Amino acid sequence: MTYQPRPDEVRFLLEAVLGATPRLRALAPFAEFDDALQAQVLDEAGKFVAEVIAPVNRTGDEAGCRFVDGEVHTPPGFREAYRSLSQGGWLALSAAPEDGGQGLPAVLEAILFEWLSAANHGLTMAPGLLHGAYECLKHHGSEELKQRYLSKIASGEWLATMCLTEAHAGSDLGQVRTRAVAQPDGSHRVAGGKIFISGGEHDLTENIVHLVLCRLPDAPAGPKGLSLVLVPKVLPDGTRNAVHCERIEEKMGLHGSPTCVMRFDDATGWLIGEPNRGLAAMFVMMNAARLHVALQGIGLLDAAWQKAEAYAHERRQMRAPGPAPASRGSGPADLIAEHPAMRRILDTQRAWIDGARLLAYRTALQLDIARHDADAKARERAQRWCALVTPVLKAACTQQAFQGASECLQVFGGHGYVREWGIEQVLRDARVTMIYEGTNEIQAIDLLVRKVLPDGGAGMSALLIELRDELDASREIEAEVQRRLAQLRYLGTTVVMAAGTDAALPYEVADDYLRVVMLAMLAWAWARVERAAPGELRWSKPAAAFRRWVLPEFEMRLGIVKRACEAVTQAGT
Repeated sequence: MTYQPRPDEVRFLLEAVLGATPRLRALAPFAEFDDALQAQVLDEAGKFVAEVIAPVNRTGDEAGCRFVDGEVHTPPGFREAYRSLSQGGWLALSAAPEDGGQGLPAVLEAILFEWLSAANHGLTMAPGLLHGAYECLKHHGSEELKQRYLSKIASGEWLATMCLTEAHAGSDLGQVRTRAVAQPDGSHRVAGGKIFISGGEHDLTENIVHLVLCRLPDAPAGPKGLSLVLVPKVLPDGTRNAVHCERIEEKMGLHGSPTCVMRFDDATGWLIGEPNRGLAAMFVMMNAARLHVALQGIGLLDAAWQKAEAYAHERRQMRAPGPAPASRGSGPADLIAEHPAMRRILDTQRAWIDGARLLAYRTALQLDIARHDADAKARERAQRWCALVTPVLKAACTQQAFQGASECLQVFGGHGYVREWGIEQVLRDARVTMIYEGTNEIQAIDLLVRKVLPDGGAGMSALLIELRDELDASREIEAEVQRRLAQLRYLGTTVVMAAGTDAALPYEVADDYLRVVMLAMLAWAWARVERAAPGELRWSKPAAAFRRWVLPEFEMRLGIVKRACEAVTQAGT
């Protein structure tokens, strides 16, 4: 089966749980936004994804991309599907109207890319960086660059890449060696090599806009000496720039997306932002990309769940224990869905999908609040949320995408390990999400070492208090979540104190700390869902699975971090 979006379930989370529309209408750019428009966009997006994007997913995996004489040929059907995606205006949902966009809220774009990733991760990698490139250029590019490139990027007429990684450096951007030398006409000549560049070369668009992290000749060493240069594949006069794809990587998954080794041979480019401030300019792009990667994880897990759920309601195996299920026929076996072990897998993954969705959609709403709210304090709170929650979502959602897809494969038994059912493709495609846009370990370090510790945990504590105050202590489930949020606040204080004794400790416990944060936030999310849908089976089943099978991990991870802190404290006395 191909992926089928569920707009009605998404609308429930947006409207009944998050109250998204009134909050968005309070922002000046969305004063005319309403539930009817939201429903129309989501319904049409769901149809488009199911009818145009999902059907070429398997072809993309099986045929893959071909590299011939320096050119990359995408799989059959990809060019036509991408053209429909771009020309249909889908890639410009949240871009400003003056740039050719539709000016819609960021959360609608977030949902669209979740569905696109679930339906066809390989194809969706191509426009995956467009929004980040658009924001980067809009905020930091010169007027000339914006006039030349902004509308083309906003619409997806031209695709964009983010060229960071070099073979000798990996994630250590401070070691980047690619050079840029200023020219008398104001341009720069860029020379060097980059690896792991998604969509570095392809046949989907006639031009590709590369945003290249590099060094000027007099730049200081390390990350503070990096600049950002826009290097197009095709120059404004129509000639081909000195940008070359040397090869494409042979990967375990994502065969429909070309991952390129790129070479810049004194290619012509133009500086974005200030010299030696490339990371600041690129940060806008990287942060948006990390939220999109979290949504990729959610979408891929949903794709795996849909396949497993459908199979479990078709395949019969043995008799299920306990009373005879209503679905039992006259044959000797019951549906796989009736077996408790399989029901646990399916309901547990559903709990992750729905809870993570709520958190990701709230984060997308906070992006618009941070940009447009007239209240400075509201903007500050929204920015704090995005800074703290984005690394949590990126790491936790992508980890669960891979692990949960593996669990869903288990529902198929041996049939899941062969290609005909498509579940193994989801597993392969999902694995890379734990690596790119900053590995999950880097996300955890970013959260604890760079975000929580510098202010002594005050920012995280304020965020947790905000979540606490949205709950009703008179409701038993919500009071229990409040207790866990208080435990998490105290854990932050414990880590801050222990880090003063052992500077290496935060790096050791960062993964466990991030996981504790995610589990506490999922508990908050499910408390909010259950309040909005009391007794509804669609939501009560995964809610029960969350409390029974997922939430107990909170105590385990909490204990791991506490014991590590206690060991450090005791050793220092």
